[in-house]
Amino acid sequence: MNDASGRPSPTISNLGRRLASGRFAVTAELTPPVATDATEFIARAAPLKGLATAVNVTDGAGAKAHLSTLIASRMLLDSGIEPILQMTCRDRNRIALQADLLGAMASGLHNLLVLGGDDPKAGDQPETKPVFDLRSRDLLAMAHHMRSTGTLPTGTPIKGPVSLMLGGADIPTDPPPSWDAAALRDKLEAGADFVQTQFCMDTGVVRRYAARLIELGIAPRLKILIGIAPIPSVRSARWMREKLFGTRIPDAIVERLEKAVDPKQEGRQIASELLQELATIPGIAGAHIMAPQNPSAIPEVIEASGVTKG
Repeated sequence: MNDASGRPSPTISNLGRRLASGRFAVTAELTPPVATDATEFIARAAPLKGLATAVNVTDGAGAKAHLSTLIASRMLLDSGIEPILQMTCRDRNRIALQADLLGAMASGLHNLLVLGGDDPKAGDQPETKPVFDLRSRDLLAMAHHMRSTGTLPTGTPIKGPVSLMLGGADIPTDPPPSWDAAALRDKLEAGADFVQTQFCMDTGVVRRYAARLIELGIAPRLKILIGIAPIPSVRSARWMREKLFGTRIPDAIVERLEKAVDPKQEGRQIASELLQELATIPGIAGAHIMAPQNPSAIPEVIEASGVTKG
């Protein structure tokens, strides 16, 4: 059910209800396996049940083939874990995207994160031809049109309820005085309800970023979830800073990991502390924890922080 603006009712999903209530949300992320037996995938997800507000299911992460994000998301739902379906513009034209949106809603999936998708040249089949019929903003706008009008872009009526909670991505910036957050404003106008960001473990930057978004009237209308990680080693921290565009990891965190007797545990402690601080920052609605090489750390981090209790 949508409101008069075409945006979803806050009862659409657990994620939607929590964000609408103003309670701090924590989402996590899992990559589906290259497998036809999803037993191990479900086992990895199980510890997040009751801790993470919702769990992203990646779509062709690293420009590599994995189990369909639609199928994997439904498997999580059947296991009592609310999924966020990732959908990239890289692999499908608009007809296929519309079909998958219909399939998602028919399968009980309502949370959607729209992304451009990794360049196929970075994957293991670099000869792959990218599609990019739509940009991520166009896909957001198309999904918003479907939910606000109950029709396809062609005008064809959609039978049944059309309920979507729409998300996009962002890279937090330390805003100069002239910064107008044009990219975020564009996503908001296209229909985004929330954004999940690249890793930003510098809370000073987050505070200034959020304050500016409040000044601009973007937050809290657009719910901002800051990306963090339980970094397992100083080597990983340095690699992330050098290789992952837009990642912010302050020197103080690198130094803590370098001096730690147990870097893995220190990384988890740092992430837990960050969750607690992020929960106090006006304009920040939640956090998004990514640990593709270390997903077992995520439940411990959330539980230790206590931010999702209540």
